[in-house]
Amino acid sequence: MAEITLTINNRNYDIACDDGHEDHLRRLGAYVDRRVNDLAAAVGQIGEPRLLVMASLLIADEMHEAMSKLAPAENGAAKTGNGEANGAVIAAFEEREDEVAEALEACAQRLERIAATLAAS
Repeated sequence: MAEITLTINNRNYDIACDDGHEDHLRRLGAYVDRRVNDLAAAVGQIGEPRLLVMASLLIADEMHEAMSKLAPAENGAAKTGNGEANGAVIAAFEEREDEVAEALEACAQRLERIAATLAAS
């Protein structure tokens, strides 16, 4: 099990991951950092937990929108006889969806711990 440090909104987070997934997780972390920074620029520094929750919701919305766009493509491919190729794209996307869902769940758990720590302070 590998451990990496992600920097999101100028804060470091130590994250464990499977060996070999470090670069992928770093790319995901960089994307989350960009989304959090964009959000902070738009609404200000409204607190770490809120920023992370709002960014997570925006990313989940992006994922939902992408999935919505893929579903009609899969139906069209089935009508044109190219369903197998597009089905593979959908399957690959759904594999990533699980990874993103797991990462969001881990973020949510971490946010709950941070919020509890802040509430106790």
